Amino acid sequence: MTVHFVRSGDGEPLVLIHGIGHHWRAWEPVIPRLAERHDVIALDLPGFGRSPAPAVNRGMPTAVAALGDFFAEMGLDRPHVAGNSLGGAIALELAAAGLARSATALSPAGFATPAQVRRALRMLRSMRFGAVATPAPVLRVFYRTRFGKRFSFGALVTDPSVLSAERALADTLALRGGKGFAAVARHGATYAFAGAPEVPVTVAWAARDRILEPIQAQRAREVLPGARHATLDGCGHVPMSDDPAAVAEVILATTGALRTGSASARPGPSASG
Repeated sequence: MTVHFVRSGDGEPLVLIHGIGHHWRAWEPVIPRLAERHDVIALDLPGFGRSPAPAVNRGMPTAVAALGDFFAEMGLDRPHVAGNSLGGAIALELAAAGLARSATALSPAGFATPAQVRRALRMLRSMRFGAVATPAPVLRVFYRTRFGKRFSFGALVTDPSVLSAERALADTLALRGGKGFAAVARHGATYAFAGAPEVPVTVAWAARDRILEPIQAQRAREVLPGARHATLDGCGHVPMSDDPAAVAEVILATTGALRTGSASARPGPSASG
């Protein structure tokens, strides 16, 4: 399967995985920092961005198999992986499958109760409906205003004003065009992470996440007691936009590129590793 990606930097490979309805540009604010230490590969998941949708989508097994094949095709021997939301769950699954040498999961899916999952999917589907229903020329003008960005992105980032009008439009068009959205959302309704990675893992929850609420971090601590758990203060569901420096340091600490963490990303109560 063809997977679209962008690549920059030198060092051990680090693959960045976005969330449902997003695309590789979710990672744009942190790529320069990460590329100082790693060969960074930011990709579009199958069915999102410029990557075609799989002919058959069985949810998480399809995503893990597709990325495993992508790693093999690219000659990536167990790269480091980092993901946000859906991408965070995929990063953890790749680590549990022995396909990654470390995993950083930012507000990952897979630790919510059924009611929390239903709420999150309602919000995401509502956002997608708005993206599909609103003509691009209208969005282009709307995103030139502070209100427009807050109205559309307030559930995703704490400070939507950090998004340029061009970036806001590109993200909305990615959400609109994500052919894999319906299948991934359907399978995600019953998904729960239950793996046991044997490599360095960090789960960092955004303290102001409105999609996958921070209370879910407690379940992650219970499922992954051997992982490092951290809180991204002041960040929303897509923390790469709210605090690129803190996100980059959490990832680099997990990959071993840093020996110390960031004051902005404080360890959670049950931090270990």
